[in-house]
Amino acid sequence: MELDIVAIAILMLTGFFAGWINTLAGGGSNLTLPALMMLGMPADVANATNRVAVLMQCVVGVAGFDKHHSLDRPAIVPVLIPTIGGGAVGALGAALMPNLYLKPVLLLTILAMSALILLRPSIISPLPGTPTLSPTENNKAWWGLFAAGIYGGFVQAGVGFILLAALAGGLRYDLVRANALKMTCALAFTVVALLVFLVFGQVRWIPGLIVAVGTMAGAHLAVKFAVKAKPETIKWFLFVMTLCAVAGGFLL
Repeated sequence: MELDIVAIAILMLTGFFAGWINTLAGGGSNLTLPALMMLGMPADVANATNRVAVLMQCVVGVAGFDKHHSLDRPAIVPVLIPTIGGGAVGALGAALMPNLYLKPVLLLTILAMSALILLRPSIISPLPGTPTLSPTENNKAWWGLFAAGIYGGFVQAGVGFILLAALAGGLRYDLVRANALKMTCALAFTVVALLVFLVFGQVRWIPGLIVAVGTMAGAHLAVKFAVKAKPETIKWFLFVMTLCAVAGGFLL
């Protein structure tokens, strides 16, 4: 993979938009994965390298939401238990799967998850004032978080939709606080996934860090937007992103 000025610009720009999209919704990796693959990376290496950018984006996003008091700190441990376990399972599956089969599986999983959220948008829109739940109080949400961990550890692209379904739909968080916990979950299972991919030698640090510069900038600005935007604005943005995620799945 050659990194000239044009390639660096493409990676940073796609990273910026991915960081913004992932912070407010999901599916940003539908931009960065094709960008890495079009520049010459095999699907498995692109999938692993992308986690460097996702990790840094999540650090910025979590810190930003916490600074604006939108992160429910007491809920962190209960939601992380199933997502970290699932993340380890998913990352091992992606690392061990032959490259011949990885790309079709990436496409099918992105399409399936995006279509689910698109067809049932009400699951991410709890009514204002709805009391939140703990994963121990909602078994479906616990398993939803575990499934999100598996999917996120495996491919990452579109995992934000699954996490929002569990956090907003299952645990009844509003979209701002759900996004804060979503970024926390993604940070946790991305650490696990990245360690697995490092063991298998699939991470390319330089392109990963270049994409990370863009994702961090996008996440920083997206947090500022999220804490000031109206809930309806975020909901419509999320709806549009589900459409884009489906289209991105066909282009991957």
